This record gives sequence, structure tokens and C-alpha cells, in this order.
Amino acid sequence: MEYYNWILAFHVMSFVSWMAMLFYQPRLYVYHAENADNQGFVKVVEIQEYKLIKYIGTPAMWATILSGGAMLWLNPGLFHSGGWLHAKILFVLLLIAYHFSLEYHRRKLLANPAYKPGKFYRFYNEVPTLLMIGIVIFVVVKPF
Repeated sequence: MEYYNWILAFHVMSFVSWMAMLFYQPRLYVYHAENADNQGFVKVVEIQEYKLIKYIGTPAMWATILSGGAMLWLNPGLFHSGGWLHAKILFVLLLIAYHFSLEYHRRKLLANPAYKPGKFYRFYNEVPTLLMIGIVIFVVVKPF
């Protein structure tokens, strides 16, 4: 337990980094879809999409998962502290699925910028916000 607080701090920092990507990536998809006729702009956005998910988002996701796993390994009693942890893990699994769906949509946009309209990505952009709200409430308030 000596390093638990350091791992917790790293977990929070990696989660914040991961969430930043999850918030911004769909916004790039909006720009991509709504400016398909401007090839120069689209090329720049495609580079940003790739770098954001590959160099920031995916490493931050794995850092979040590994640090969270380390905390559970160091303190397995958390599993018996109430249903909040199980709900948090469920929401994190949904965030992971959302993360991989962003890569799916990125590849679809590369093949066809008109794959989905910008409005779709504007709504899709709200998913991580709702999941993050749930995760924070489960961890801080521990409602059950």
C-alpha cells in the first residue's frame, strides 16, 4: 500500500488525458464530415485525428486501465465496499467500447467523409460526458 496514492494520482492524470481525447476526437469528426469538400483542411484534420487517438488517447486509456487494475490488486477490499465499484467498472467498459468505436468511425471517415453527417458526431460527442458524470458520482458519492 506504500505506493497506492502515487498510483491513484497517476490513475487520475491518465483518466483526465483519456477523457480529453474522448471529448475532442468526435469534434474532429464533425469538422471532417462538414468540410469534406475542402481537401486541404480534411488532410490536416485526418492527421490530427490519427495522432490524437494513437499517441494520446490509446496510451492514456491503457495507463488508466493498468493503474486502476494495480489499485484493485493492491486493495482487493474495494470489491466489497459497495456496488459503486462494479457500476464504475461497467461505465469504464462502456468508455473502452466507445474508444474503439472512435477508431472505427475514423476509418470509415477516411474511406468516405460523407459516411455520417456532422450532426451525428455532435450527438455522439455527448456519450463520454454522460459516462464520465456517472463514473465521478460513483467514485466520489458512492451512492450504493
